[in-house]
Amino acid sequence: MSKPKSPRKVGDREALAVATAIRGSAYKLNLVAGLIRGRKVGEALNILTFSKKAMAIDVRKVLASAVANAENNHNLDVDALVVQEASVGKAIMMKRFTPRARGRAARIEKPFSRLRVVVRELGDDAAEATGKDRA
Repeated sequence: MSKPKSPRKVGDREALAVATAIRGSAYKLNLVAGLIRGRKVGEALNILTFSKKAMAIDVRKVLASAVANAENNHNLDVDALVVQEASVGKAIMMKRFTPRARGRAARIEKPFSRLRVVVRELGDDAAEATGKDRA
């Protein structure tokens, strides 16, 4: 008597990786995630490797995890993978206090963010999915 298997959260030719607690604001993380949306995985990894943004390190780790999931868990071709989705959301807000003048205190908020990366294997419909080969 085990639980029924939960359905997949992505399509048959897709793989997913999620980071639930990336230290930094969702705005800064979304700037980096926007660099890789819709690009091939090799190109996206190069962009993240040489980016000057500090959040690029965490995004690269999540993308590498999605590629590893695609290869090991779903038997997808790594060379044909494209970043289908890179969505960002807010997670927890860590709250701290610092002393100020005249016995007051000021709140310091340290945000955390979530990142969800979905990679998709392109097949025969590669030109339609990327939209780059339009004449």
